[in-house]
Amino acid sequence: MPNLERLLRKFSAEEKNELKRTIRKIIKRDFVGLDYKRLKGHQNLFRVRKGRIRIIFTLIQKEAVVLAIERRREDTYKNF
Repeated sequence: MPNLERLLRKFSAEEKNELKRTIRKIIKRDFVGLDYKRLKGHQNLFRVRKGRIRIIFTLIQKEAVVLAIERRREDTYKNF
């Protein structure tokens, strides 16, 4: 699992706070109120959309693993 602090470095303080709240909800598997969707072509890969930011994660058994936090671009999902 990538280091979350390293993934969050490129965002402003306000964005970091919002992303941390969202990541806590993902880890608790509380998807109520989140724009949560399975990625096409993947059985266990999901994204949460927060404005122009995407949080890409996987659910492995009872654990949520955040793989990437990126601003939406044309190639955001390319490596997945």
